[in-house]
Amino acid sequence: MKVFKFGGASVKDAAGVRNVANLLQSVGYENTCIIVSAMGKTTNTLEEVVKRYFENDNFEKTINEVKEQHISLATELFDDPTEVSNEISQFFDDIVSFLRRNKSPNYSYVYDQVVCCGELISTKIISMYLNSIQINNEWLDVRDYIKTDNTYREGKVNWVSTEESISKLPQSGLFITQGFLGSDNNFFTTTLGREGSDYSAAIFAYCLNADSMTIWKDVPGVLNADPRYFDNAELLNHISYEEAIELAYYGASVIHPKTLQPLQQKEIPFFVKSFLNPKEAGTEVAKGQPLDPKVPCFILKREQHLIRLSSKDFSFITEDKLSGIFNKLYDYQIKVNLMQNSAISLSLCLEDKYDNLDKFIIDMNEEFKVQEENNVLLYTIRHFDANSDKVVTKENELLRQTVRETLQIVAKA
Repeated sequence: MKVFKFGGASVKDAAGVRNVANLLQSVGYENTCIIVSAMGKTTNTLEEVVKRYFENDNFEKTINEVKEQHISLATELFDDPTEVSNEISQFFDDIVSFLRRNKSPNYSYVYDQVVCCGELISTKIISMYLNSIQINNEWLDVRDYIKTDNTYREGKVNWVSTEESISKLPQSGLFITQGFLGSDNNFFTTTLGREGSDYSAAIFAYCLNADSMTIWKDVPGVLNADPRYFDNAELLNHISYEEAIELAYYGASVIHPKTLQPLQQKEIPFFVKSFLNPKEAGTEVAKGQPLDPKVPCFILKREQHLIRLSSKDFSFITEDKLSGIFNKLYDYQIKVNLMQNSAISLSLCLEDKYDNLDKFIIDMNEEFKVQEENNVLLYTIRHFDANSDKVVTKENELLRQTVRETLQIVAKA
């Protein structure tokens, strides 16, 4: 079996769905499992639905808007869109019904039950369209296969149950299912974290002992820099699992951090290719591949926060103090992307995904003097050279740290 993954950008409209069909006919689709994300910006819109729901705002208006967008797309694809339009309407009616009867105040739980609709609808539309043009396939509900705990929005995979379920799939045919989603022991929907569709594909590849996995993107492969922020980005033809994991850890946007670990365990070749030019080689990630070409790799993370904690009494930042700080960071689910300490101070570059930074700072003010600089940039440069740090001017630089081949700079936005 092969595993293909298509992101939201590749299926954002009717032309994108047709292109997926053309791509499959071009590269072949025998014995393939396809993982698909929600279409375009659907996830963002459904997140807005959840936000409106908890603010007692008119969430149904937003639901109707995204429903009509999907029905309009289906109308472009099908000569008779009645059946698929009914399927689409049913999914959105289920969201409204759930929100009307829901009693849970748990934001993350409600989020997962609503946002999952994007992937379920996109895969239904694509599966039905491919069947209509004789690309015969079977639609699967991924929640029957990927099993997690009940950590909503960040479901942790139960590998034993998941592998048992997925391994029962036939090793022939064409299957289409959803990325990003799973379910807990009570069959409530869970999600695997933003951009988790890549991870879903890796889970299927691992459990199916796939021959290969390919992520189809709107870029030619893995680049040494994001062309939105850096000039003269170069295609990386080959990289090792280890290098790819390092890039993912530091925030490279092409590869999800959790994606590579299952693939590496079974040494499954992994490709990142362009859905616009599917015959091009793209990037191959495999065991022992040297970085080709050997060039600096630039990663930029925005919306970071630089926090400096200093002892009020000039005492050392010792292990007990560090333990207390990091326990609070864990409690508030704040990610540390860089740390640097001296005898009496600790600097942290933080990512505040769940908007808990203010609570953390209040707690820290009890014991430390706190300096805060919000909305900073974090540059990470792998395999840096003498010219790499020119991406940041000296006037904007706030902090730098070098560890072997990796240079990190925190700078003003």
